[in-house]
Amino acid sequence: MELIQYYRIVVKRWWLIVGLVAVVGVVSLLGMGDTPPPVYSATFRVNVGLEPVPPTGAEYQYNPLDVWMSSEYFMDDLASAVRGAEFARRVGDQLEGMVNPAGAFGASTSYRVLTVSTTWSNPDELAQMVNAALVVLEQDAAELVGPLGQASPVLRLIDPPVVVPVSKSLTSKLDIPIRLGLAVVAGVAGAFLLDYLDTSIRDRSDVEALGIAVLAEVPRHK
Repeated sequence: MELIQYYRIVVKRWWLIVGLVAVVGVVSLLGMGDTPPPVYSATFRVNVGLEPVPPTGAEYQYNPLDVWMSSEYFMDDLASAVRGAEFARRVGDQLEGMVNPAGAFGASTSYRVLTVSTTWSNPDELAQMVNAALVVLEQDAAELVGPLGQASPVLRLIDPPVVVPVSKSLTSKLDIPIRLGLAVVAGVAGAFLLDYLDTSIRDRSDVEALGIAVLAEVPRHK
């Protein structure tokens, strides 16, 4: 089949393609009313360390590697505590029960830097949550991790929290264009299917395909 024949099939049943695209477009636009509310995120970074504690009754020689290694162990435990329920409960206590941040906090570590992140639907509540989280870290870091003996944690804020809206994912941005594109493909496929199932004689090529010689042809009146 030549390209001109493909073109004629598509043009002849253009209504199928346009109609399918229109239906999909209307349904997609109506479904946008169920779009979830915007989400906001906040992230802050804290440098975590432990003050060196010289052993009693012995000559102590300061080794920074020991302190750094201990600080990294402590930071790993602190990151696990931030992701836990006890940390969320203490943050909720700081907020006096106005917000329940259970399961809202995430934490990751890199060398001796602790990154705490969270997402929330209300930007004002989110700002209060991250400020309360900073207070809990500064006051209760030792209790969250466990007994540290005479060692005391030292936390220094590197990047303060900033509340920013979470942008839509690429999938959600391309959702409607992908639907319309699939509708076009389905419409074209449907047009070819209808043409294949159509057994009527439309032009001389259909007659010749039956093995019948065409002696004359009446042109289409325009």
